[in-house]
Amino acid sequence: MNFQKIMIPVLSVVAVVLGYRFYGWAGVAAVVTALVMWVLLHFTRLMTILKRAAAQPIGHVASAVMLNAKLKPGMTLMHVIAMTRSLGALQSPKGEQPELFRWTDNGESHVTCTFVDGKLTHHVLVRPSVGGTAGGAAGGAAELSGSGAAPQAAPPAP
Repeated sequence: MNFQKIMIPVLSVVAVVLGYRFYGWAGVAAVVTALVMWVLLHFTRLMTILKRAAAQPIGHVASAVMLNAKLKPGMTLMHVIAMTRSLGALQSPKGEQPELFRWTDNGESHVTCTFVDGKLTHHVLVRPSVGGTAGGAAGGAAELSGSGAAPQAAPPAP
């Protein structure tokens, strides 16, 4: 269960009540001002991330291998978008859970991430074979799981 959805509003109400209890209406004004500032800081961060992502092609990342190395289960979609500076290409039907997003680099390697309720649960790196065809695992591509598993099919060294 996500306690932030419950605890942040509860703590906000408690802070307003305590502000009134100890400082009267001036305390309420100070607590509400601090809460509004906190919300504005988060909103500004969100808008900055989305502004940077809007300037890039959808689903493009500089290096899919580096992205795969940085991903950890439990990361939020917004954190992944901030890391890639690009919106992921949606692979699942819109509005259905789990959501699948894909980021691809110039070498046709791609990372497919699975998000459930906005949190990363699984990610898979797929690298094309040396021949340059991107045919997935059946086409000879190396596939690395986000759980740290070894490659299923290792491509020959160049």
